[in-house]
Amino acid sequence: VQLQASGGGLVQAGGSLRLSCAASRRTFNSFTVGWFRQAPGKDREFVATITWGGDSTYYADSVKGRFTISRDNAKNTVYLQMNSLKPEDAAVYYCAADPPSGVVITHPDEYDYWGQGTQVTVSS
Repeated sequence: VQLQASGGGLVQAGGSLRLSCAASRRTFNSFTVGWFRQAPGKDREFVATITWGGDSTYYADSVKGRFTISRDNAKNTVYLQMNSLKPEDAAVYYCAADPPSGVVITHPDEYDYWGQGTQVTVSS
C-alpha cells in the first residue's frame, strides 16, 4: 500500500487546514489509518486514528476537540481536519496504515505503511 499525504501549508494560529491521505490500493479501505506528526528534534507523536469502517476514532489529548479524522472509502482517502491550530501543532504530518487488528494503535512502530509527510507551519 502506497500512501500520499497532502494538504499541509502555512496558516495563522487559530486557522484551519485539512490533510488528506490517499492510498494506492482499495484494500486500504479495510486498514486502520493513523496520523502522526514530528517536530524538529522531537519524536514522532501520535495524533489520531480511525478504524476501517470509520466507526471508531481515537485522538491524542493535545488535539482532542480541535482535530477530526474521517475517511471516504469510495475515494481510498482519510482526512484530518485541523481547526484552531496552535503554533505547537507545527510539524511534519504523516499518515500510516495497518491491517485491521481490532485494537486502537497509537505507537508508530505498530504501523506497517507510511506516507511521505506533509509540512504544517503555524504562525503566531
